[in-house]
Amino acid sequence: MRQFALLIVFAVTLSGCALFQKRAAGPGSITGPAEPSPATEFAPAVSTGVLGTTQAVSAEALDTTTAQEKAAALAAPAKGGERELGKVVVALGPPAEQGIWLSSALVREKAQGRIMTASGKSLALELRPGTGGALLSLAAFQALGLSLTELPEVTVYGP
Repeated sequence: MRQFALLIVFAVTLSGCALFQKRAAGPGSITGPAEPSPATEFAPAVSTGVLGTTQAVSAEALDTTTAQEKAAALAAPAKGGERELGKVVVALGPPAEQGIWLSSALVREKAQGRIMTASGKSLALELRPGTGGALLSLAAFQALGLSLTELPEVTVYGP
């Protein structure tokens, strides 16, 4: 029994020593040091420039659709058998995608169709399936004479 009591006293003493060692090292948590260690790696340098000094590209420079192609799309008559698919508000699509097209959730597969603006202008174009908001190509915006910042409502006609 005496040995057991001595063993308990010895264990309590040793655990108390560990408690004093932690306090001597300074405040901290059980899981790690209180202050983060300094960084040993550095991020690569970032180049900066003054805003507005980059070369801007005009909409005309991005659009490779010819004036004849736009005129033909504007002059194309309505095809027989087409039906109204619905009305959508269109935003400018990616200028890198060339051609005269409309991407909309109203369309299930690629087809030739037509759109009509509220002012009565009609444009033959390629209808593309899309998700979310409807997008109209840069060439279509320009052919219809719409401002690139405008969000016009158009009526979509297709097969």
